[in-house]
Amino acid sequence: MGFTRWAAAHHVRAALVGARRRGVDVAPLLERAGIGPRELAEEHGRVTGAQFVALTKALWDALDDELLGLASAPLRVGTFAMMAHAVVHCSPDLRTAVRRADRFYRLFPAGPRFELVEAGPLARVEFDLSDYDDPDRFAAESLLVVWHRSASWLIRRRIGLHRVELGYPAPPHALEYGLLFGAACRFDAPGTAVVFDRALLDQPVVQDEAALRAFLRRAPWDILARMDYGQEVSAQVRRLLNQALGDGAADGLPGPEQIAARLSISPQTLRRRLAAEHTSFQQVRDRLRRDVAVSALARGDASIETLSERLGFSEPSAFHRAFRRWTGATPRSYQGSYQEPGRGSMASFRS
Repeated sequence: MGFTRWAAAHHVRAALVGARRRGVDVAPLLERAGIGPRELAEEHGRVTGAQFVALTKALWDALDDELLGLASAPLRVGTFAMMAHAVVHCSPDLRTAVRRADRFYRLFPAGPRFELVEAGPLARVEFDLSDYDDPDRFAAESLLVVWHRSASWLIRRRIGLHRVELGYPAPPHALEYGLLFGAACRFDAPGTAVVFDRALLDQPVVQDEAALRAFLRRAPWDILARMDYGQEVSAQVRRLLNQALGDGAADGLPGPEQIAARLSISPQTLRRRLAAEHTSFQQVRDRLRRDVAVSALARGDASIETLSERLGFSEPSAFHRAFRRWTGATPRSYQGSYQEPGRGSMASFRS
């Protein structure tokens, strides 16, 4: 059993702001991506990751601007690819890659501005957002996501963030930030930054020309819809839990003892390794439960009671509480609200 990653309808609407400012008719772009008015109208509406990727490509084609019309000047499509080539071929480690990327983008009037700061055991990448007309915070969120996932790809392991600092008040969609970053987010901070272990800067850049070509062919899928880049324990735990769901485990999801046994390590070692990745078994399990629940309810192919039991909750009320904590909405608001791509009039995309 698989699951589909989803993007909030808020992010779809925010992605269209720059195009509308430039007088672009966005209706054909939405149609090309298989996104209908129903998804955008729902308060907690969602589209699949594949639909969001298709919309991003359509916006790139229409605007020739990787910043989607949100900065003071366009950044032509292909700029990110040239930066990636410069970084992959000339960077022995992540520290060098981050600094080279910063210098590359400073060659362009509207290039993203960020600075690497090292202090004690932590490193920060601080972003300058002053050049953006971004009332929905879409550019800010996108820059942080692109930086985090691109850097993770370079070293072939997901960079566990200690926290994300946002130099603006919590927006109405603040609950989505946990889905975006998988880390604690602090609003009204002095600036906007991601914070992580300084030691990761010493990790070698392990991607090469062939890997980069494949990465760019799939762009922006691997950045916008893919989360895991290596063989970290948390990724292995998630895969095993997802496999158990697909196998229809009669006793619900396996616990840490069973997963540790599958990995041929002790539960204590599993706990330590997950902690080193700034997560826990409970967090990994809850993120999987959340993704599976959102996907199943949006497709309308399972009742709340059935889904609650399948995900290992003792009773539906416990599932209701957890779902509201994860998404800020009730399960009922998602149930049967949308169609999967490939059903009805939606176009079919890889998920």
